[in-house]
Amino acid sequence: MPVRRQPRTTAGATSHVWPSGGRHLWPSGATSAARAHTRGHLVYAAGGVLSVHTERGTSIVPANRAAWTPAGCTHHHRAHGDTDMRIVFLAPSLARRLPDGPAVFLVSGLAREVLLALTGPRDHDDSHEDAVPDHGPAARSRLLHVLVDDLREAREQPLHLPEPRDDRLRAVARVLYESPASNATLAELGRTVGAGARTLSRLFRGELGMTFYEWRTQLRVQHALVLLADGHDTVRTAHACGWANPSSFIAAFTGIVGTTPGRYRTGGSASPVTDASP
Repeated sequence: MPVRRQPRTTAGATSHVWPSGGRHLWPSGATSAARAHTRGHLVYAAGGVLSVHTERGTSIVPANRAAWTPAGCTHHHRAHGDTDMRIVFLAPSLARRLPDGPAVFLVSGLAREVLLALTGPRDHDDSHEDAVPDHGPAARSRLLHVLVDDLREAREQPLHLPEPRDDRLRAVARVLYESPASNATLAELGRTVGAGARTLSRLFRGELGMTFYEWRTQLRVQHALVLLADGHDTVRTAHACGWANPSSFIAAFTGIVGTTPGRYRTGGSASPVTDASP
């Protein structure tokens, strides 16, 4: 017989945990403690925006993405806006079918329904009139296989911002983290950190697998998602993230997130796109 699990509040979050995963309702600004799990896990924001921070970088999880964190990877989460975070743990046999590092995946309609089914309120929770049936081990296993198969068909999305390791790149990154609206060129940034533009350009490609401009665009879009979750409008967000005009911001944001900033801000569903690279 199912055992009723009472919600618990930890670090500002109201949490429900089941064998298949959990649901954590985070107030805006809530941050979890840094930890590592023995199993890899997927997180999905059914509402709000979630960021996942690891030593390898930061992943932003808006409503149409899921972030993957492998087993043993130290991480912490932060909510931007009131966030309904769903978490699903994977057995090693399924986890090895996903990347060995943090990644972000586009969530299809099917994957979304599976994630909600695995982490939604159960029929033994009297506080939810719309509770779904409690899944037994066999049903959970089938759903998890469907979820992993579906994610493997989806392209990894450019919402994981890799963290530089080279000291010169880290110095450049710090400047841009503090001032995402900065339009300084790579040469100008190089002069502040004592490195030439060619050297930095080579390091961005070799260490992070992208150009400086691609990395900065991803950083800006991540910052934009946070500002939009906090209630800022499109024009203010565009200027705060370094775009001279809203139309350029809308184009860059839509290309990466899959929906316009205005539609995302008002809670409209994002339309998946296949060419989501910047």
